[in-house]
Amino acid sequence: MVVTQENVVASDSSRRLSPQEIADVLRDRIRTGELKAGDRLPTQAELADEFGVERGTVRLALRELQEDGLLSNVSKGSPPRIAEVTPTRNGPQPTMVGLAPRLAEAFSVPHVRIDAVCLTSETLTLALGEPLRQIHDGRVRPERVDVRILLPSRKINLAFPVSVDGHGDGDDDDPVHKRWLEQRNAQGHVLRHNLQSLRSSHGIEVHVAFRALPFTPPVKLYLLNESEALMAYYTIMRREESTQEDGVLDMYDALGSASLLFSFEKRAGGRDTAFVEESQTWFDALWETITTDLRLSL
Repeated sequence: MVVTQENVVASDSSRRLSPQEIADVLRDRIRTGELKAGDRLPTQAELADEFGVERGTVRLALRELQEDGLLSNVSKGSPPRIAEVTPTRNGPQPTMVGLAPRLAEAFSVPHVRIDAVCLTSETLTLALGEPLRQIHDGRVRPERVDVRILLPSRKINLAFPVSVDGHGDGDDDDPVHKRWLEQRNAQGHVLRHNLQSLRSSHGIEVHVAFRALPFTPPVKLYLLNESEALMAYYTIMRREESTQEDGVLDMYDALGSASLLFSFEKRAGGRDTAFVEESQTWFDALWETITTDLRLSL
């Protein structure tokens, strides 16, 4: 089916809509079924007439929908079609299994946006190896990468990891807290270095920022291009770790890399869409309010 001008509702001509607003209107039509998988969109000229904007504004709106995976057959020769919406992944996977391919797909768009809340950035750093390999192999090449990461502040008493015997008060002399802090800082440095090196090697604009949480996150959350949310619970367990400096550390800790990762996609509609949008709102609010600048001092 081809969507003709009769299928679209004329917009209010009293004001000019932004590309984001136009994309939201078309996105709502896809969600409600007014535009179905396989339907062809009107031409850019028809959409520009409908919304009372320039074609350049329409192109930016269509580019946003393309980045969300809602359009297929995007070319200069003909209007794109509504993409087939694939079901959300077949159940949750361990974080280290599920995260890397999702990140690799997220890096296929021109402007990559990654937001994360985690105890340390170790899992994220390792999973980023796959999209970085694809960039170095020439398979993908984004124009810009923006990464924001929320990590617990060094100043708080963590809920975990903590010593089983309760010794230590969460300061830098507490061996369990010291171990966590060293891991948090070292992994953050590696992640930032690996991403920022793309500037010199491939001319990609990269921005990496960290802020400090005043609490221990009970889950890890990854937000990809504002279109997908990946969440895993931190499950606490008792374990021991041998260190040269402090001997055996008996602690309650969370092994995040093995946690099951649940995926929610904005384009799936319904609860998935609500979860992605609320998760992004929650992250943005934390970033702008009660978090503080974080320096990864070693």
